[in-house]
Amino acid sequence: MAASKGAVVLKAVKKVIVQFCPFETNVRSTREFLIMVGSEKVRATNMNCEVITEVKHDRSEPTVDITFLDGERLLMKGSKLTTEEMLSALQTRCSAKDPQAKAGDKK
Repeated sequence: MAASKGAVVLKAVKKVIVQFCPFETNVRSTREFLIMVGSEKVRATNMNCEVITEVKHDRSEPTVDITFLDGERLLMKGSKLTTEEMLSALQTRCSAKDPQAKAGDKK
């Protein structure tokens, strides 16, 4: 369940809102994503990043709403994605927004 290209780094992320109804059958990947992003190791990559969990009982679709420091947003629908796909999408966007990560890739 690890991210495909190394650890998740939240340097370019301002806020992550994970929203799901725990009684639905399609929330596993969203909950696993929350566990990964909410871990101490990942949170330590950006102490100013808010990770907000909204547990609802309204049969709503599980979603992950990510706001980056530059204002861009990424909305992922957890019922249609695997944990790995969501982590990969986040990591790809974060790497594109972090100049240090780009320099590290070129070495």
